[in-house]
Amino acid sequence: ENPIYLYVGRVAIEKNIDAFLQLDLKGSKWVVGEGPELTRLKQQYPEVNFLGLLTQDALAQVYSSADVFVFPSLTDTFGLVLLEALACGTPVAAYPVTGPIDVIGDSPAGAMDNDLKRACERALGIPAEVARAHAENFSWRACTQVFLSFHTNTQANTTINHAVLSTQ
Repeated sequence: ENPIYLYVGRVAIEKNIDAFLQLDLKGSKWVVGEGPELTRLKQQYPEVNFLGLLTQDALAQVYSSADVFVFPSLTDTFGLVLLEALACGTPVAAYPVTGPIDVIGDSPAGAMDNDLKRACERALGIPAEVARAHAENFSWRACTQVFLSFHTNTQANTTINHAVLSTQ
């Protein structure tokens, strides 16, 4: 079997894409996106499939075709691409830093490790259904429920605070 490892995003130095492309992984590596590092990376890694910018439909198909979504950034604060990959059933491999920690957390939908190759290898064993189910935690419905529960708790706390203050 030849697994597909995928990166999607701006092709720029701060994304740490070299860390992904230097890995000795069985299978192929795909990169979707454009940016100032694209020419250099194409020259340095001719074995990598650089797909450029894609339409939404084509991007969803590429996400779904990949076996692992690799997120090599050490500095992103959230990374919507993580949710896009998970929503397409593609498990995530990443460093344990802000962004992946916020999205993956302790769920089984991804693998985080200071050794990115080890994270990639572990992510290969994660079923697509697990990745997709975790993405549902970030749906508009789920976000609305969190917001409403916070709002309800805030209103209850305000009511309690007023009641306590009025008895003093």
